[in-house]
Amino acid sequence: MHALSDTELFLQDFHQRRPGTTSVAFAPLNIAGRGSSYAVLASTVKCTGLAQTVLDIACGDGYLLQLLAEQDPELALIGVDMSHSELAASRQRLGTRGQLLHERAQALSLPAASVDVALSHLALMLMDDLQQVLDETHRVLRPGGQFAAIVGRGFLLGEIGELYLQAFRSVAREHALPALPMGDPRTRSEAGWRELLGARFSGIEFDELDVEWAPHFDELWTALNDTYDLDRLSTAGQALLKQRLETSVTALQRADGTIATGWGLRLIRATAA
Repeated sequence: MHALSDTELFLQDFHQRRPGTTSVAFAPLNIAGRGSSYAVLASTVKCTGLAQTVLDIACGDGYLLQLLAEQDPELALIGVDMSHSELAASRQRLGTRGQLLHERAQALSLPAASVDVALSHLALMLMDDLQQVLDETHRVLRPGGQFAAIVGRGFLLGEIGELYLQAFRSVAREHALPALPMGDPRTRSEAGWRELLGARFSGIEFDELDVEWAPHFDELWTALNDTYDLDRLSTAGQALLKQRLETSVTALQRADGTIATGWGLRLIRATAA
């Protein structure tokens, strides 16, 4: 495998130690009237009556692949991921179903024009050399093949998001946490995605999705413990962040102790030109 960057090494290590964190966080949460973000992405794969091959880029623990297997037993499924632990979890979910590949999305081993649908759930916005990832995705898609991805749009919706960023940044400064840039800045806007996709894809469409969530503080903190930010902090840094965040969100708690928030996501769909 290609020599990994510092960011890729961190992501690979995190998912080796903590496989399945993404599905644990997002599978139980719903987008109004549409189910989970995984279900929304799976619903973009339409039954054509013909044999179809579906690729899941950065498949993680295989939650999306399992949904697809249940949705259409005739689909040929392929999952790609950098983490052996995530792939092992995928294999446990899928049994003998599907092909799982340990490789980078920037250098897929699949033949050209061998895939009908390429999907990705909450991964592309983290990747190094994203243009190469998208070029590889286009290469393996058949002409007219479908691309769909769920990417991040907003971390902790509402006022709590700003309070979290303030608390995290202050702790990171005080604990001299080194910067670790993740992903291509163009993934933060629709215009950026059009630039990334425009040369090789047509019919680019976007759908903004809000995943509603109303946790108590303990639930919020448990979820944050499974994020990259907290994983990079020392135990002392985590304790200080918890103290500052718990104090700052008191005014946001409703009568039942919950906090209105959620996750902002973006669904992207396009066709291989």
